[in-house]
Amino acid sequence: MLKNWLKRISATDILMWGIGLIIILGVVWGSVATLSSGKYDSAAWQNLIVTGLTLGSIYALIAIGYTVVYGILRMINFAHSEIFSGGPLVAYYLARALNDNGFLAKQPIVGLVLVALFSMFISMSIAFLAERIAYRPLRKAPRLIPLITAIGVSFFLLYTYKGLFGSGIKDYPQLDILKGRTPFLGMDIQIVYIVILISAFVLLAILYSIVQFTKLGKAMRAVSEDKDTAALMGIDVDQIISATFMIGGALAGAGGFLYALMFHQVAFAMGFFPALKAFTSAVVGGIGNVVGAMIGAMFLGIIEAMGPNIFLDGLGVPAPNQLKDAIAFVLLVFILIFRPTGILGERLATKKA
Repeated sequence: MLKNWLKRISATDILMWGIGLIIILGVVWGSVATLSSGKYDSAAWQNLIVTGLTLGSIYALIAIGYTVVYGILRMINFAHSEIFSGGPLVAYYLARALNDNGFLAKQPIVGLVLVALFSMFISMSIAFLAERIAYRPLRKAPRLIPLITAIGVSFFLLYTYKGLFGSGIKDYPQLDILKGRTPFLGMDIQIVYIVILISAFVLLAILYSIVQFTKLGKAMRAVSEDKDTAALMGIDVDQIISATFMIGGALAGAGGFLYALMFHQVAFAMGFFPALKAFTSAVVGGIGNVVGAMIGAMFLGIIEAMGPNIFLDGLGVPAPNQLKDAIAFVLLVFILIFRPTGILGERLATKKA
């Protein structure tokens, strides 16, 4: 048995396992050095965890769009980054108008809900139009063609935003009710983080309920398994695919609005890095798996927030927070070495791919 196992090992396997071992040693060494130094107290670690969960919840809302589209079409929608940014960009003008006439100050909760819903509607509309105009005519085409088309749609939307909204950064209005900190679950947390976390988890719970317990969700799962058989059973496949794009777009618009609340600004290219990390989250969790995308997003958010401090600070790396993106993607590679299908990758993925 040992001989057979040794025969199956290639030089590539040895190299990949060597890289994984180096990563493990670096993580353990840096973590032990940081924790033993006592540089960070419990409050600091709590803040980092909350920040990570907040980022992760936003990534989860974006990652859902990638994973549900892939689950049905086996296609990566690279235009999803622009779907994410389109909603908050347009909703910025509504937020500014409500702020200028004093409505946000008088009715902050109602105003925030209106801006969030408008952002979701815009992103949902962009996703629907992209699917109807660019992707549906290519439904029977080889996979590479829709993939290239998605890249083209991404660039088209990106430079359309630049032409319409300019290349400058726009500051989202800041509300007094979202400033400061408050006790929450035994921790002192920024109010805006609490709002983002609760909003994101409510939206994710609604999505999970739709997918698992509604007629639409059953139809989505049926189309994901086999389009032809679903069509024979009376399911309108094109309608379900459009609905899937709209759901993913609406969640991306909500994520974009929450991202604007967190960082207080929007720009025409704001979607690139959050969407890239959300795609990474979907891959880590198991592309095509909704729960996996959520778990992967939370994992990535926490690693991004805590990684530089716990892994690199103890190693004496200067300005470790500048390497947070590198840490996230190195750990992605590490996970995929040992679990190529992701944390909750479907066992049917090999047959479907």
